Amino acid sequence: MLRFADFSNLPAEPNAFVGRESDLDELVHLMSVSRAVTLCGAGGIGKTRLALRLAARLMPGHPGGVCLVELADLEKGELRGHVAAALGIAGDLVETIGERRLLLLLDNCEPVVGECAELCRDLLGACPGVRVLATSREPLRVPGETVWRVPPLSVGGQESEAVRLFVARAGAAVPGFELTDETGPLVADLCQALDGLPLAVELAAAMVRVLSVGQLVERLDDRFRLLAGGARTAPARHRTLRAAVDWSYRLLTPQERLLLRRTATFRSSWTLDLVESVCSGPGLAEEEVLPRLCDLVDKSLIVLDGEIAGQARYRLLETVREYALEQLVASGEEAELRRRHLTALAGLAHRFKAGLAPGVRTSWPVIERHVNIFDGLKAEVSAACEWSVAIGVPEAALALLTDIRFLLIGSGRKLDMAERLDRLLALDAPQVPRALRGQATILRGELALAAGDFEPALRHVRAGLELCATADDVHGEAMGTIVLAQLTGELQALNRALETARSSGDLILESLAQGTRARYGLHQGRLNEARRAFQEVLSISEELDNHYGQTFGHIGLAQVARRTGDPAAARRHYESGLRLLRHVDARQHIVSCLAGLGRLALDRGDLTEARARLTEALVLSRDAGLRAGIARRLEAWAGLVAAEGDHRRAVLLVAASVALGGRQPDARTEHVLRPARDHLGEAAVGVLWAEGGRLTIDQAVACALDGDLPEPPHAPVVPVSRDSKLTTREQEIAELVARGLSNRAIADELVISPATVARHVANILSKLGFATRTQIAAWVIGGR
Repeated sequence: MLRFADFSNLPAEPNAFVGRESDLDELVHLMSVSRAVTLCGAGGIGKTRLALRLAARLMPGHPGGVCLVELADLEKGELRGHVAAALGIAGDLVETIGERRLLLLLDNCEPVVGECAELCRDLLGACPGVRVLATSREPLRVPGETVWRVPPLSVGGQESEAVRLFVARAGAAVPGFELTDETGPLVADLCQALDGLPLAVELAAAMVRVLSVGQLVERLDDRFRLLAGGARTAPARHRTLRAAVDWSYRLLTPQERLLLRRTATFRSSWTLDLVESVCSGPGLAEEEVLPRLCDLVDKSLIVLDGEIAGQARYRLLETVREYALEQLVASGEEAELRRRHLTALAGLAHRFKAGLAPGVRTSWPVIERHVNIFDGLKAEVSAACEWSVAIGVPEAALALLTDIRFLLIGSGRKLDMAERLDRLLALDAPQVPRALRGQATILRGELALAAGDFEPALRHVRAGLELCATADDVHGEAMGTIVLAQLTGELQALNRALETARSSGDLILESLAQGTRARYGLHQGRLNEARRAFQEVLSISEELDNHYGQTFGHIGLAQVARRTGDPAAARRHYESGLRLLRHVDARQHIVSCLAGLGRLALDRGDLTEARARLTEALVLSRDAGLRAGIARRLEAWAGLVAAEGDHRRAVLLVAASVALGGRQPDARTEHVLRPARDHLGEAAVGVLWAEGGRLTIDQAVACALDGDLPEPPHAPVVPVSRDSKLTTREQEIAELVARGLSNRAIADELVISPATVARHVANILSKLGFATRTQIAAWVIGGR
């Protein structure tokens, strides 16, 4: 019979339980409404520790006892006898337990998962007071079971659960261990790289007794050898990270092992279509991929991670992926799997390009789906290109990139393909068709143009145009001519681009040519010409159901309307542009619409709406890494805070905008500086201008969004006589310092070396008794 009413065999906790506070609260509630809860998760995720803490919390509600039954080393056929022995029962389990209110904790059900399901079914059906809490890599699939997926510990910051666990365990290994300004970010990065897996974090923390945190981060690429110092008293599967993953792998069926190791081909994530295309083959027919994928999800080795364009997205935890990749390399299948990976992605890209071919009218939802798929698979595109470089066969990767050229430029996506494209083109493989090489070289020029690197952009585009011309590639010539017109703005080039686009019969190219003409008309003040061209872009894009093109047209027409004094029309166009791109990541267009609406609100004095719109625009620009966009947004913010009466911050922001945008002050700058001089005085504005020009992007954005101001100079500005012994050249350089120019900018202005400028600045500081460039600026302005 059961030993005693308050029986419990839960072990004492060996160390502090860290994190999972909200998880425990949720599970306590779940156990109050469900009689069978299974905690599922990969090996090392912390299922057992969480279950033990939960069982201890539930103990008062189970006067019949709380019993832990460890099943990890059990053989088939031994389950019922093992459970009976743990409970001290000699007779029939169901009959003996009867009406008692008992919590049964079945830990590590994997080896006998089928028998566990049968036992739970019998107990839950006949013993109304019994509740079952199980831990397993996969659900028991028993009627009434609630499956709760144990998540990794939270990562992403020094207050995260994973970092807290690391600090607690490191403190046990090295008494007095604490995070510092230097080690805090490193530990946060380390925990992020370990996916917040508790076992991995604990093993890493134990290594601080012999390695610094920096060394741990450096050696993480070999995590299985590094994290091999678990406690001797721990179960064998938990003494090393490899043992934990290896134990899970050995319990898989042959087909499950085959699929798991093949999924390591994916760098980040995949969809069902992709995994069927890439991972089917000898030993695993395509129709078997989905059932085995479900098995691996159930066993917590593959993670279901949201959606891509309406399709489920799957991924491996990085630790599992590294193990699976080892198995893939050992199998000899890696080269073939990577070839299939590249082929599958190239096929997706080709279908996207085919949907934009002349004469094809592809609906926007189809285009949008392709856009979002490639947004979700950018890490896979990068991996495919890197593999092509590694084997010296660039043709398929070049075709992939040129087929998605419209997704690589002009949308604000950080696909970062310029370097990979350089390496692919540098292979100079003879099998690459001349037309493809020409289009890829033009694309490289477009990426340089998008980055603001005009000289290499011009060089690449001209080289690509020559290749396309010799290959009689009409499409490539048309594309290259349009980009050349975007670079030069020459009327002859604009006309030739439009003629070439029309002759190609490609309406998308024609809309791009019209857009180029429209932009230059707008910038050069030819507003009627710009309006007509933007309207052409809008008309063509509406015919094609191309929401990108339509939004570009609306943005352009809004800019023309604002300049011609029609704010109502401008607002209608900006709002129309925003509505068109509601479900796709087109950050540059979205930012332009938001910023335009913010400026319109500022024009009419609605500072609340202006702040809301400009905040969203600046945050999107920052998150996308759009340096030029950030600079433009900071200028708008300067106008906003000036209107709010904060002239000090207005000067800082407009100075940062000018410096980050690499441009000269203009009438818009003066619009902010003039009232600031009236309120603060010219000397103060000069000091602020110099400070703002030295702000980093992060500092400038924080100044706008959070009101963070730079620290004042440590040394006070002291009055120094204007007859100080500065040479003529030093006087000239001091004037340029006061304008906020860097040493390199001063060197360019005076046609001398930056080192020479640095020596002159040092001399100026020494002669005037100053410590900062800000003091030089204040001295210059004060003497005017």
